[in-house]
Amino acid sequence: MQVIIYSVMKLSGRRQSSNIEDRRRSGGKVAAGGIGAVIVAALIAWISGGNPLEVVMGNAGQLLGGGTSQQQAYVPDSQDEELEQFVSTILAGTEDVWTEEFQRRGLTYEPPKLVLFNGSVQSGCGGATAQTGPFYCSADESVYIDLSFLKEMRQTIGAGGDFAFAYVIAHEVGHHVQNQLGILGKAHEQMSRLSESEANKISVRLELQADYLAGVWAHNDNKRFNSLEEGDLEEALDAAMKIGDDYLQKRAQGYAVPESFNHGTSDQRSRWLRKGVTDGTIEGGDTFTPAYSSL
Repeated sequence: MQVIIYSVMKLSGRRQSSNIEDRRRSGGKVAAGGIGAVIVAALIAWISGGNPLEVVMGNAGQLLGGGTSQQQAYVPDSQDEELEQFVSTILAGTEDVWTEEFQRRGLTYEPPKLVLFNGSVQSGCGGATAQTGPFYCSADESVYIDLSFLKEMRQTIGAGGDFAFAYVIAHEVGHHVQNQLGILGKAHEQMSRLSESEANKISVRLELQADYLAGVWAHNDNKRFNSLEEGDLEEALDAAMKIGDDYLQKRAQGYAVPESFNHGTSDQRSRWLRKGVTDGTIEGGDTFTPAYSSL
């Protein structure tokens, strides 16, 4: 059996964020979407013998439907505690970077809250479950994550390592940055007036920009703290490749349906993430001006 060794980011001694709300001992109704909706909902459905097409063909960024779930008592294990500290440290890093980047532009950055949940949660955008993965809700300006998602990333699609996990958090915070800059609301308003296939193209532009902004955070975090080790970027790029719409659709059903893409292809996602890491500035992440075919 091949043993995969993941590199470890240099995070020792860094502060942890106080903008964490732990709801892991409560639950609620289910529904929602985010970067992980495509990863976990589609692949878990596929692996468990379900129909991934019902998930893959839907809008991962929109509500996926409802239901109820039985909430079991949450008992954290040592891995959960380590992941909680890791996520809190990464969130603090995004706060430091984006506060400084906004100040350079004469703006004030209001950091998001990060909500930890277990199984299911109620957000300002509706209900969500662990199967929908991490997501950002602009209604309450919060990032939501069930830490089991990070475990599933490694176990289900073989995308692991500290920087791959950090990329997931930084991507969702990227949506908050978009919200703070007025980009997210404008895009959602535009999407509401378009057909599903055209709205999906706007969604792709949003998601690729969030990937780019995750890279901008990594660039500036590394400049501040020398946090990245050799191999870290490759881990995140590998994760970006494995959550491309084309990759997941082909793995789930053997073929891709481009008009249903709402997050971007593997090539697009890894390319915009790398561009953000290289450029390190907000200005380099305009995914709305280029022709859609050139993204």
